[in-house]
Amino acid sequence: MTRPFHVRVIGGSLRRHRLRFPEMSPPIRPTPDAVRETLFNWLRPRIVGTTCLDLFAGSGALGFEAWSRGARVVHFVEREPRVAAYLERQLAALGIRDGFVTRADAFTFLQCPTGRFDVVFLDPPFQETRQDLLLDVLIGGGWLNPGAWIFLEWARRGGGGPFGIPPGWELWREAHTGQVAYALIRESGPDRENPQAILSR
Repeated sequence: MTRPFHVRVIGGSLRRHRLRFPEMSPPIRPTPDAVRETLFNWLRPRIVGTTCLDLFAGSGALGFEAWSRGARVVHFVEREPRVAAYLERQLAALGIRDGFVTRADAFTFLQCPTGRFDVVFLDPPFQETRQDLLLDVLIGGGWLNPGAWIFLEWARRGGGGPFGIPPGWELWREAHTGQVAYALIRESGPDRENPQAILSR
């Protein structure tokens, strides 16, 4: 069977739009529909008007889904030139002026802060083994606005393993679908609202 190299946006103004991404080796692995549906249900009260970073963009499914559901700005980071060019074409075709693409390795990109974000999608390749370092660099590098959310995704088995939650941060929601595990974390503190109350609004 030929694998379809596309993924659909599942909600918002771009609902049902198909993102047709390049065939690569190793192949691009879009975040599954069921995972995105759950994630954006969690974020629904907070996604509108946010500035988002899709750090391992690939198909761009997470970033385009965020924009479709009301994010104000989406910044895609992708190291593969063909994939970065595809993302730029998608932004142009959809007329998204507040979408940006940086062609860079994620670790290299994080060395020089260029802005602050409200939501970060952290979905590295499953074979990546430096998840905790990646998260530490992101959190400690001046990239996040107060109250920022970070989405984490990893392989349940056979991948780099789960992320460790850094001191000062807390796990708000966690779930799995098939072989994909994922979570939403936020900075902890005594002045934070109850997480279940916020995420169930």
